[in-house]
Amino acid sequence: MSANPDMISPIKLHKELARLWDTPPGWGRFSAVNHTVLGKRFIIAAFVFFSIGGVLAMLIRAQLATSGSAFVGPEIYGQIFTMHGSIMMFLFAIPMFEGFAIYLLPKLLGARDMAFPRLTAFGFWCYIFGGSILIVAMLAGVAPDGGWFMYTPLNSGVYSPGINADVWLLGITFVEISALSAAVEIIVSVLKLRAPGMSIDRMPIMAWYLLITAFMMLFGFPPLILGSVLLELERAFDLPFFDPTRGGDSLLWQHLFWLFGHPEVYIIFLPAAGAISMMIPTFARHELVGYRTIIVAVIAVAFLSFGLWVHHMFTVGIPHLALSFFSAASGLVAIPTAIQIFAWIATIAHGRPRFDVPMLYLGGFFVVFIIGGLTGVMLAMVPFNFQAHDTHFVVAHMHYVLVGGFVFPMLAAAYYWLPHFTGRTSDHRLSVPAFWMIFGGFNLTFFLMHLTGLLGMPRRVETYPMEAKWDWLNLVSSIGGFIMAIGFALFVLDIVVQARFGMPARRNPWQARTLEWATATPPTSYGFASLPLIEDRADRLDPEKLGPALARGDGYLGFTRNGWMETLGVDMVTARPTEVVVLPRSTFLPLWTALAIGSFVLCLLFKFYWLSLLPVAVVVVLFLMWAAATGNREDTPPLDIGHGQSAEVHWQVERPPSWWAMTFTLAADGVVVTSLIFSALFLRVVAPDWPPATAAAAPTAALALAVIASIAAAAAGRFGVGRLKAGASPIAAQAACLLLHVVALAALAAGLAGIDDATRHAQAAMLAAVLGLAALHVAIGIIFAGFGLWRAANGYVSPRRSLDLRIGGLWHDATAVIVLVCVVSGVLLALAAGGEVW
Repeated sequence: MSANPDMISPIKLHKELARLWDTPPGWGRFSAVNHTVLGKRFIIAAFVFFSIGGVLAMLIRAQLATSGSAFVGPEIYGQIFTMHGSIMMFLFAIPMFEGFAIYLLPKLLGARDMAFPRLTAFGFWCYIFGGSILIVAMLAGVAPDGGWFMYTPLNSGVYSPGINADVWLLGITFVEISALSAAVEIIVSVLKLRAPGMSIDRMPIMAWYLLITAFMMLFGFPPLILGSVLLELERAFDLPFFDPTRGGDSLLWQHLFWLFGHPEVYIIFLPAAGAISMMIPTFARHELVGYRTIIVAVIAVAFLSFGLWVHHMFTVGIPHLALSFFSAASGLVAIPTAIQIFAWIATIAHGRPRFDVPMLYLGGFFVVFIIGGLTGVMLAMVPFNFQAHDTHFVVAHMHYVLVGGFVFPMLAAAYYWLPHFTGRTSDHRLSVPAFWMIFGGFNLTFFLMHLTGLLGMPRRVETYPMEAKWDWLNLVSSIGGFIMAIGFALFVLDIVVQARFGMPARRNPWQARTLEWATATPPTSYGFASLPLIEDRADRLDPEKLGPALARGDGYLGFTRNGWMETLGVDMVTARPTEVVVLPRSTFLPLWTALAIGSFVLCLLFKFYWLSLLPVAVVVVLFLMWAAATGNREDTPPLDIGHGQSAEVHWQVERPPSWWAMTFTLAADGVVVTSLIFSALFLRVVAPDWPPATAAAAPTAALALAVIASIAAAAAGRFGVGRLKAGASPIAAQAACLLLHVVALAALAAGLAGIDDATRHAQAAMLAAVLGLAALHVAIGIIFAGFGLWRAANGYVSPRRSLDLRIGGLWHDATAVIVLVCVVSGVLLALAAGGEVW
């Protein structure tokens, strides 16, 4: 049976798809939600930030080129090196990977877009506005200056009283909204939006890398977000979480930061490794050796990376037993990393390699990254770490790992996928000289830093004495840095020349065997005119045969209907088609929502705390408008998807992408709660001045009422869903859920009001934080319950359309658990500090 039931012509099919999927021109470009458009925007914006960070790096090298330099003073130098690190870590590396994933992932999976296009657009605008706050602050001379790691107490209100540190804490947290949005988007897209037949053991290796990386982001970013919030609360309201004179501890910040910071290294590396695993088989003309072994190795890297955070804290006074554990774990992670490298080498050895510019950059990757890995193993050994800690040896190691493990593979990926982006190829006149200047300049810059580090040169200082005799090494390093900068300028020029004047590229110029090359080059907004059926592993395909067949409409969904933008949802394991996912059209809502959040951040930055409630209200209204724009008031019969098969529309199935998105969001939320409980336990066990002379009390009666009301609200939500599925009205149950949440919020507010002075001691501050987090969840529960009540009253739910209430039910259930955990923790915190319960 034909996949095209109306037998429309391919030309008409493409016109109809373009009409639905294309981004409007003019001002309408700001409403773009298409993954191809937004992926390119992420990549371009990330490279702009990379250029800014590169200029700052050149200023650093100019300052350090000679001893006693007066090029910039210590204040400006502090801002420069802080902004250089912050830009490269938060505004370049992660967003570049996000853009790469957003652009490429649907094409690799055989889908038409990501699972949540509006979330993609929202993440992009949060990234742009958050990054802009940091850049504008730098231009205004109030950039953060306490290091990209923001150690306390240097960045507390006592030692950094200006807004410099606030710019980092609020701006970076704003950017991290984008990262968490991308993590949820990638996980759900990989698991639910694959082509029919692409079972989980047939996925392209890149999809595995991106899936595992996204899970790492989901669990790695919340500790830093929590730490940033706690430090901002200390700076804004004098809550002493990190003040050792009042029961806090500066090391708590380091634990929270490096719980994010060390997985971050592998979050940056793994997507680049995925790109390597895609490119090497193409140029080796041999499928990837050890496909399943590599997947296991990547999972091992992800798991081990979360046990390494104390690797950065060997010199702070950690007990010897803990030092041994973390040292062993730091060395152990080299094993799964080496497995990947050996698999790539084996692929090349088993094939018939052909060399082109991408392989040139991959060769640079092997050299640079292996050196970085070897110095990493050295630093994992505690005795050596004690000698090299806080010297330029660590700076050199970090750059060899990050530039070698991310930048070189991304440069290779740029040349590999640029014909896909632009439909044009390079003539190599600039690309080869650019490579040798980048490669040579990089090694000239950073290899010598190993030597200056071993000679004792500390990092983060703007000058050094002539007597140290480091001048010639630093001068040569600085010359190498400028050579590298010229190489990057040639790279940019080459890309621009190729995009504008390169020779037209035919489909699949590299003779790759993955699905993205079955689309047109450059791709259309809808990617595939029809969706493929995958019957083999996704790196064993023939894009040159598959592409024309899909363009004719011979696959699934080779037609349009109802003005809907459709793609397929599948079973997570078998990839059996389960639902038709209807995606949203272009909208300005993500832009307005990001602007409202940006206004909230600016209100906090300039201490307009009461005024900040206004943009919060606007954000709530805008998100409700997001949700209100979806759904249907009538049940939809099963829809034809082609090839004689049918499927339900996504809002009528049990677990569509949005249900899974809430589940994974709650998983990240659970990490925030766990991190806060860990922080309270850490202060109780490790921090000085415990127990306090006067401990804050916990009002047990009010808190018990909050727990009972939250559990009852969750039960009411579940009862409402059950009533709906039985054909009865859920309105009364939703109203009860709403009222019970209001009772729980009032009880928690009473508990918070009972804390006499949260600034007196960290015990009181932590009790306020724990109860405040519970209250925040209950307040969001009120919004979910109110929205569910409105949807039920207006006919948007039925026994087949219960998704709105079930998603709200997930939040109500989680809130009940979180309120219970927070209340119990708060009571125990009061008791352990010698406080009363009443």
